[in-house]
Amino acid sequence: MPIYEYACSVCGHAFEHLARTLDDKPVKCPACGAKKLAKQFSTFAPATATPKACGDCAAAPSCPASRMGGCGCG
Repeated sequence: MPIYEYACSVCGHAFEHLARTLDDKPVKCPACGAKKLAKQFSTFAPATATPKACGDCAAAPSCPASRMGGCGCG
């Protein structure tokens, strides 16, 4: 089941919707209840076989997460 991203045209709230069928679309904005929704363009994040540790990638020296002890490189 795909997850689609929507944004409310009235309040700007962005949210995800799990579509169970091709015709399954959200009826209203969960934040304000408006029915004017716009489907957003989104990308996918492929899974990798083995996660990288912080510092293993080429961006490690400039990665702010690696300087703070968290991983943001892999």
